[in-house]
Amino acid sequence: MHPKVSIIIPCYNSESTLEETLQSVLDQSYDNWEAIMVNDGSPDNLEVIALQWVEQDNRFKYFKKENGGLGSARNFGIGKASGTYILPLDSDNKVRPEFLLEAIPILDTQKKVGVVYGNAMYFGEKSGIWNVGAFNANKMLIRNYIDACAIIRKSLFDSIGGYEENLPHQGHEDWCFWLSIMRTDFEFLYLDKITFDYRVANSSMIRSFDKDMMLENVNFIKQKHSNLYIIAFSKLYNENEYLKKELATSVIRKIFKILKSF
Repeated sequence: MHPKVSIIIPCYNSESTLEETLQSVLDQSYDNWEAIMVNDGSPDNLEVIALQWVEQDNRFKYFKKENGGLGSARNFGIGKASGTYILPLDSDNKVRPEFLLEAIPILDTQKKVGVVYGNAMYFGEKSGIWNVGAFNANKMLIRNYIDACAIIRKSLFDSIGGYEENLPHQGHEDWCFWLSIMRTDFEFLYLDKITFDYRVANSSMIRSFDKDMMLENVNFIKQKHSNLYIIAFSKLYNENEYLKKELATSVIRKIFKILKSF
């Protein structure tokens, strides 16, 4: 028996997109999965749709909770999960039929790999391929470039404590989570193929961010993961003679300025 994958689908105002998402799960070539829908206090009629799918196939499961945000909804669903691996899937995206079938053998045989992810095809208000690229730690320190739609060991969620629920504003839960994984011994593995379809809409949460909201989240994340930034800067400093010289000079200038003030 292949290990079970728990697909976590947080839902909020998802009435118009949920069926496409669930159909993509049903179309999987890999059949040992459960799909956990979490209604995060949504005001629309998505519950009717969700319960129809539960009736159709008992691998679909449905839960309802008070609104707590994306991180809270994902953590709630993961708490109900019985799978060895977790696949977070937004309720307006679609997972490709072969993703589970291709990723699970990698996780089963390569014990150092904690996350398997791939490229995406845009649809909706944008078209084309999102070529995510191989994992780059320095790039991840600057900004998030990997979507939540990746297959992850459940043991990683258990050890990290899941997604951050206390960000000043929703929208950077994935980035914060990937940085948490970077603090472990597990690796990211990139599949150079399309593994999911990513819907682009003008109403998406991240598009509503202003500069101040973005800055508040970035400061929160960098403070939480400050050790990663310190280590990265120390490595850069030790490998760059010019940087050493410039920093040393600036420090000396500050010392002279302080001495002159006495």
